Amino acid sequence: MDTLSGLLDGPRAGGAFLLRSQLEPPWSLRIRDEAPLSIAVVARGEAWVLSGSSEPTRLAAGDVMIARGPEHYTVADAPTTAPQVFIEPGQHCVDADGTSLADAMTLGTRTWGNAVDCATWLVTGTYETVRAVSDRLLRSLPTILVLRAEEWNGRLVDVLCDEMTRDDLGQEVFLDRLLDLVLIEAVRAWFAADADRAPAWHRASGDAVLGPALRLLEDDVARPWTLESLAREVGVSRASLARRFTAELGEPPMTYLTRLRLDLAADLLAQSDLTIGAVAHRVGYGSPFALSAAFKRVRGVSPSRHRAMTG
Repeated sequence: MDTLSGLLDGPRAGGAFLLRSQLEPPWSLRIRDEAPLSIAVVARGEAWVLSGSSEPTRLAAGDVMIARGPEHYTVADAPTTAPQVFIEPGQHCVDADGTSLADAMTLGTRTWGNAVDCATWLVTGTYETVRAVSDRLLRSLPTILVLRAEEWNGRLVDVLCDEMTRDDLGQEVFLDRLLDLVLIEAVRAWFAADADRAPAWHRASGDAVLGPALRLLEDDVARPWTLESLAREVGVSRASLARRFTAELGEPPMTYLTRLRLDLAADLLAQSDLTIGAVAHRVGYGSPFALSAAFKRVRGVSPSRHRAMTG
């Protein structure tokens, strides 16, 4: 499995917050839910995204935005429209005075907004807990990612839109999986569209030496790798592999492996009920004590503390 596939195999929406927003100008939504990951697609009309000190970004029909929390941001009909609706943690929707808008703006099954016949439709999906998203995937993305309609195949959004208004048996699980597929397609297309904005490990995956080396580490992270054994598997000298790896990825192979193991451990601690000892075994550490020492040294917290913070 390649590195990107490994990361994209991690996201698993579970009871994700899915909504079709129908909006007629003027409108402005201040998103401060601090969710780890959200995706929004403009199904009709246009919208503007404002985040931090960055210039406002226009979204046209078919464009997709992925937002990485916990930073707050605004989605509006125009950059100058003041926020009227505030989305709080837990997806609580209030006005500027803190009054709930949940009932006032409900338009039907998973549909919300200020008008039935409107200029703009947004389809949004929110992964509300970090347990649902790979820690490594989050770190590889910018705070706001915008993918243009011509850069990706958005046909899955049409299916998602059609399914969001239905209430068949198993519908929530079906929608969760559709959201996962939309996210995977968008992230994969975003990395592929411009090599310069992809992380180093993604660019290196196409290298004749580094690609196989990365796949070996990803596929068997618990194996007691050494620089010599990895070099032997890919058919180069230790010095050549170390030099090439460090030049392209910014760190030696064994340092990369340590980070890979700890990233996987972090995901397992957040997303499973495995004991710390079982996690240690899964990622190549001989004991929970060895994992705890490495985890705290690199991440600054113990595995148990990380689980408490992300569970």
